[in-house]
Amino acid sequence: MNALDDIKKIKELDKSGVRLSIEALPLQIQQAWNEVKNLPVPAYCSIAKNVIVSGMGGSALGGRIIDSLILDRVRTPIEVSTDFKLPNYANSETLVILSSYSGNTEETLSSALDAQKKNCQIFGIATGGKLAEFLNQNKYPGYIFKPSNNPSNQPRMSLGYSVSAILSVLSMCGFVDISDEEISGVCDYLKKGTSELDPSVPESNNIAKTIATKLYKKIPVIVASEHLLGSAHAFKNQLNENAKTFSTLFDLPELNHHLMEGLRFPAFNTELLHFLFFESSLYNEAIKKRYPLTEEVVSKNFVAYDIYSCHSDTKLKQIFEVLLAGSYIGFYLAMLYGIDPAPIPWVDYFKEKLSK
Repeated sequence: MNALDDIKKIKELDKSGVRLSIEALPLQIQQAWNEVKNLPVPAYCSIAKNVIVSGMGGSALGGRIIDSLILDRVRTPIEVSTDFKLPNYANSETLVILSSYSGNTEETLSSALDAQKKNCQIFGIATGGKLAEFLNQNKYPGYIFKPSNNPSNQPRMSLGYSVSAILSVLSMCGFVDISDEEISGVCDYLKKGTSELDPSVPESNNIAKTIATKLYKKIPVIVASEHLLGSAHAFKNQLNENAKTFSTLFDLPELNHHLMEGLRFPAFNTELLHFLFFESSLYNEAIKKRYPLTEEVVSKNFVAYDIYSCHSDTKLKQIFEVLLAGSYIGFYLAMLYGIDPAPIPWVDYFKEKLSK
């Protein structure tokens, strides 16, 4: 039996239920959208002139995804900050969205104090922890949620919460137009997607399993553009954490100005590198014409590649489509390596040593 079609073995390896968290993506999105939408409209909605999303690791990915999604839909500048301090321009007209799944992320808590010092407008997203205490003590608005649809309890598997919660806040303030119907459409599409990518679907009909097999014992080189960059970044991180695999991400067209000359050496590039291009019919026409030519250059350098072509019909759906497919690919790659995708021993080791 194909290793990825052995459901019993998959359940044995996936001790923390990462697969269940992947399946629950549409439920996370709907839960966060509904719960944030029912919060009182904060006063900062009439004050904020720009938005900063502050977070690290899995908690920052929601901001990255939104940053790439709403480039052509947002009515106010938005930036993702992954540092201990906010940019110097942050002030009383800046809405700072502090995102930390645990509520205890060191960099985010430091940014919270910086936001307070700069008199910024503050909104927090967390399951609890010190961030929830900070919001409560200072009477700042926030979304403190129960992650009932994240069985694995891994921050990187809670992207439905962070993306949807941030979208809901921006929608509430009128910074971006996203309707209930659009969110429902995304969730319906993702439910269909999980049925197509589930372990019960054999590799012969499962593109996530097929791509994972191609990436096995290779270095994945991810290429994406425009609205898919945030989801591609999330995919890269999940390959690192879930599949314990080195991977890298490039933005097309930027890579056309340097990377193509970097494929020749070392010679084992041809054996180890494997490109994965995320293509979309909704890319800018100038971007779309670059993909086949870039793929030709990669091939002429004797480096293997595969293409994931988005099937959904809106940018919002495509963002979550890539997020879902990438989550399954990373999960199946972990299965091929015979590891439980949940534990992150080196990150835990680093945090433990750093805290002393």
